[in-house]
Amino acid sequence: MAVYVDDLLGANPSWGIMGASLRRPDTHNALAPQNFLYTLAVRGGSGTTTRVIGSLLDVLPAATRRDALIAAMADPRIRIVSLTVTEKGYCHDPATGALDPDHPDIVHDLAHPTAPASAPGLIVRALELRRAAGIAPFTVLSCDNLPANGETTARVVTGFAALLSPDLADHIAGEVAFPSTMVDRIVPATTEDDRKFVFEATGLWDAWPVITEPFTQWVIEDRFNLGRPPFETVGAELVADVRPFELMKLRMLNGSHSTLAYLAYLAGYEFVNEAIADPAFHALIHELMTEEVMSTLPDGTGDLGAYRDALLERFANPALKHRTWQIAMDGSQKLPQRLLGTIRDRIARGASITRAALGVAAWMRYVTGVDERGLPIDVRDPLAGRLRTTAQSAAGVPAALVGRLLGITEIFGEDLPRSEMFRAILTSHLQSLFERGAAETVRSLVRVPAGD
Repeated sequence: MAVYVDDLLGANPSWGIMGASLRRPDTHNALAPQNFLYTLAVRGGSGTTTRVIGSLLDVLPAATRRDALIAAMADPRIRIVSLTVTEKGYCHDPATGALDPDHPDIVHDLAHPTAPASAPGLIVRALELRRAAGIAPFTVLSCDNLPANGETTARVVTGFAALLSPDLADHIAGEVAFPSTMVDRIVPATTEDDRKFVFEATGLWDAWPVITEPFTQWVIEDRFNLGRPPFETVGAELVADVRPFELMKLRMLNGSHSTLAYLAYLAGYEFVNEAIADPAFHALIHELMTEEVMSTLPDGTGDLGAYRDALLERFANPALKHRTWQIAMDGSQKLPQRLLGTIRDRIARGASITRAALGVAAWMRYVTGVDERGLPIDVRDPLAGRLRTTAQSAAGVPAALVGRLLGITEIFGEDLPRSEMFRAILTSHLQSLFERGAAETVRSLVRVPAGD
């Protein structure tokens, strides 16, 4: 978003971005000494280009400047509040999309509604203050990888408001726009090597450069309360219905990414491009998209075969060092959107789920917390403690591990655990992953073209 707004600044200098960090002050501390300017480094097969992004005006850490953040959101000059907080930041049940009233942050915010810590709590507090002051509400724009992310955000925000005040919830439901979006650009975590590269390329030390790929796509539902920047003039797609695009991206890019990440990490691949260069892994991801995912997608998104081929090329970008471990984070929040939707649709049709189920089985193997060499895995997940305890209780028995993990309804819901086909395929895959390892399991499953 900052890049798109930066592209607009020449013709529309009235727009800018005020950032917010809900957990840590790292971004503020890194960018404040450089006036919130940062370097965008775009890495492709032909080299890297750099530019300075100037659309970010400030970053307010909620942990230390909560009152200032709420005051800024209540300011009439703020017309859009966007979210890029990852799936876990919505404090919801990933299986249903509803607010989780027992989430620790929600419990805190209900007890301290004027001093919220969560994204839903902060948004509701700011909207409450705007209403009291007679200021029109801002638009809430989700940019996270959630199905129908605008509808999910509306459900979570109004659900939280209803627990405080039904009248406030009715106001938000009736007056606030929650457009959906689809964002497609691979952005690995910034490393110290990235900082050194940017310094050598530009002669400027940047504490927090952003490294990305040439491809970029932003699809936005054109529904805003108080107007918006003319994003369509700088390449964004403004549409009436985002759902076909977001489903395509969630299931093809994100579902493939997660499947590749868990299997590749277990097989010893640190980076995505290394894994996709393995003919067996390349074949698996090609078959997953072609034979299982594409048939579940609606019309209206263009040439799915071309999108698949572009994704495989993007995954293979040798200049974009995207760690499998980074993609593997927060799997309990990601699986429902990335893989389980495809699996549900395929089960309903009586169709094969072999490859998609392998991605889920690899996640189950990953959350045991021990890799194929017997070394510990740093499992980063909101449910990490519960996943570890659940996995340990299975004592390495594949059928037991499947049964216990399927019992986590926040991930799998009530329906998937009842599917004997799903359970049987997961158990078979897990048996192979434990006995033969990820690499050999993948090779036994796919059709590798002759000569590879």
